Amino acid sequence: MGIRTTLTGAAMAVLATAGPLTGVAHAEGDLDCADFRFQEDAQAVFDLDPTDADRLDEDQGRDDGIACEVLPRRGTEAVSVATPLPTLGVQGGSGGSVGPAGFERAVGVALALGGAGLAGAYVVRRRRATQPQTRLKGR
Repeated sequence: MGIRTTLTGAAMAVLATAGPLTGVAHAEGDLDCADFRFQEDAQAVFDLDPTDADRLDEDQGRDDGIACEVLPRRGTEAVSVATPLPTLGVQGGSGGSVGPAGFERAVGVALALGGAGLAGAYVVRRRRATQPQTRLKGR
């Protein structure tokens, strides 16, 4: 009986700690031009990774190795510039997930509670099956 209690407690601890971390799983470090104020900052990040995983060189036309060309440069007057349209659709940065939706969290919580309920029902059933049944005689 001690091992069952320990395993049930461990399962409940995993459920209690994993639930709040669902938002962390979606928090990737995907950057785009809106994350930078100046072109030089975006270019420094672009130069660190030549594969351009953050798609900072997604302006209209051919990729030319210059990140976020629409951003103002340091020392120049900040001018209102239109946001460039990505050329690769979802791969170019327009779209994608920003985290779990509300219904996804609700489904996860429902599944976790359902699993915990089934585990609890199993433990109760096993305990009742192993304990002798006492019946009232004489009634």
